[in-house]
Amino acid sequence: MVRIEGLERILREHPFFEGLSADYQDLFAGCAANERFEAGGFVGREGEPANKFYLVRHGIVALEYAVPARPPLVLETLEEGDVFGWSWMVPPHTWAFDVRAMTLVRLISLDAECLRGKFESDHRLGYELFRRFVPVVAKRLAAARMRLLDMYDSPK
Repeated sequence: MVRIEGLERILREHPFFEGLSADYQDLFAGCAANERFEAGGFVGREGEPANKFYLVRHGIVALEYAVPARPPLVLETLEEGDVFGWSWMVPPHTWAFDVRAMTLVRLISLDAECLRGKFESDHRLGYELFRRFVPVVAKRLAAARMRLLDMYDSPK
């Protein structure tokens, strides 16, 4: 018999939620869903509404930035254990980059509207999530900066 994994257990074991109280983990699980994208499919497109964030369970996704008259610039590739999609936290809640599945990808999505509703009634819960996302955003900015330096650095 095949046993379906509970989202609660998956979230509890994910590094992003490490150290979070069981009550808060259950609240996050209430906003979570499994999603799947085929290779080449877009999880998010720059400028479109960002209404979820994602935990990568399987596969590889690329954070891409469209550059006029050039192929998209891959800022970073993410794999199992990574988290992405912070744009839902910052108005106007639109994707800052394209996110493309490079392989078959299995993700857990967390619905932004559901989460924002929970944050309104429990600001500490919101603080816990923002505290976890700030290092992710800082890492992504550093990666983007390095890619730009690689791209525009003139040879000596």
